[in-house]
Amino acid sequence: MRDAVEQLLSDGFCVLPEVLDRQQTRAARAALWQAADESERRGVPTFIPELDPNAANVRVFNLLDLDPLFRELIMHPVAVALVESLLGVNYLISNFTANIARPGSQSMQLHSDQAIVVPEPWENPWSVNVIWCLDEVTADNGGTLYLPGSHLIQRQAELPPNARDQMRAFTAAPGSIIAMDGRVWHTSGANITADQERALLFGYYSMDFLRPQVNWNASLSTHVIETLPPALFDRLGLGAAGNVRHGAALTRQG
Repeated sequence: MRDAVEQLLSDGFCVLPEVLDRQQTRAARAALWQAADESERRGVPTFIPELDPNAANVRVFNLLDLDPLFRELIMHPVAVALVESLLGVNYLISNFTANIARPGSQSMQLHSDQAIVVPEPWENPWSVNVIWCLDEVTADNGGTLYLPGSHLIQRQAELPPNARDQMRAFTAAPGSIIAMDGRVWHTSGANITADQERALLFGYYSMDFLRPQVNWNASLSTHVIETLPPALFDRLGLGAAGNVRHGAALTRQG
């Protein structure tokens, strides 16, 4: 774990294998496909033309409302330890989504997650993505492409003109975690295989002074909110205390 944290701090990413065992990984993958079906049933599409060139990329949003397993993973001790190593203790859960790259899926636009929510210059790590690998991740099946050293880029103008040519693909075994500094520029890889799927979960965490990507009060069902463990309720910034984290759980009780 120490080596992974050191790499996250120095290189902007790390890969931590065997966080989930084979049975846990299979259960998470099955829950993800069930969540995709439930999302469609609720009228929330899993193909987003604004993000992906074709429907071979399956995207699932609002995972925390779709299955209790995802509410466990977002607060997994290993994920939390990686987040706190980069952000400290004053952070919120900003989003939790999934992307299943099926054969024929193509890359989305190059971006950094922090650049989406924070104007430049990006001088400090104010967000981090924890990626759960539910399949083997390779360059051929759509492994996330990242630009090495790009967590040190402070302005978009500093991106090299040939950034796409310099990108590399993450590789990881099923059950692994990839932690990525929110400033790293990246994109989804193209799945050029004939029969391999690449399912990933993306837990996005950010400093508590930033507005989360998701309004959890609006997106989570009343039943889910009422049954959340206090620690998760707190990290979602729910209740009248909002992003004053230390008061959020107390507000729930009052």
